[in-house]
Amino acid sequence: MFITFEGIDGCGKSTQISLFEATLREKGISSVITREPGGTKIGQAIRKILLDLDDTHMVPLAELFLYAADRAQHVREVINPALEAGKWVISDRYVDATTVYQGVVLGHHEELIEQINREATLGCRPDITFLLDCPAEVGLERRAKRDPHNKRKDRFERKTLDFHIKIRYGYLALANKHKDRFRIIDSTLPEDLVARKIREAISPYLP
Repeated sequence: MFITFEGIDGCGKSTQISLFEATLREKGISSVITREPGGTKIGQAIRKILLDLDDTHMVPLAELFLYAADRAQHVREVINPALEAGKWVISDRYVDATTVYQGVVLGHHEELIEQINREATLGCRPDITFLLDCPAEVGLERRAKRDPHNKRKDRFERKTLDFHIKIRYGYLALANKHKDRFRIIDSTLPEDLVARKIREAISPYLP
């Protein structure tokens, strides 16, 4: 199984992925936890470029190709080998993030993004995508509480509230378009209740 977690900054992906991994471990399921960008050594170098606060002059097309480069390496080095070995793969972001961030918000044509992602992923698509949904204000407030002095903010976290609102609704529109794959979870709920809803959604696939 290939499972991805998506959502705006501060939606709780990291916490829920950790809890989800624990659930799989209890069931005796071997899993690989990874992320985009940065799931490989090459990807970590790309991530540093993408999130660097000094890279304010990066043009949108360059950003799109950097994410595609990270994904191409990620699929070939981590995701496909793990799936072929019979492991579950859980990724913090994947193709949907590019569709929303570089497509909906930065204005690249959907056809271009689909073509680039086809080449980068070798057709590897998630079986299930959990969209942890919350208002942009809630996500940003959570991030601020974790980093009250703004020491860890990256290039995307410095974006305006309007940017994050567009991201949220971009994700919701994408989830509505791919209802067979997406599971929308209200991440304003308590952490344990969010985790329970994720377990309930995945239970038909567990031994």
